[in-house]
Amino acid sequence: MVNAIWADQGLLYPPAVERLPRQARRTIASANRLALYLPEETPEWCLLHELAHAISTTADGHTDGHGPIFMGLYVLLLVRYLRLDQPALLKSLHQSNIRIFTDARPVFLDK
Repeated sequence: MVNAIWADQGLLYPPAVERLPRQARRTIASANRLALYLPEETPEWCLLHELAHAISTTADGHTDGHGPIFMGLYVLLLVRYLRLDQPALLKSLHQSNIRIFTDARPVFLDK
């Protein structure tokens, strides 16, 4: 699924998918530009969350965390693949004072 979504976004060289270590107790999943670390079963929203991290992180690890670039990409993925209502998501983010760049794009394409 990761490779299909990555390609659907027009991106090359998807991150590797690796098993989250069993001893991980406080982490549901994690990701960077090069790899997604997922448990054996991962909810769809979580997979998209980690993909947004991979898309918003450079190969050298620069990221805005859960900042406006990440949020813009995460919302884009939620709307596209889970068919969530974009206006409702944007309203919720605004009400929670969470910044979002609605025109966010993969950070490694700007290099």
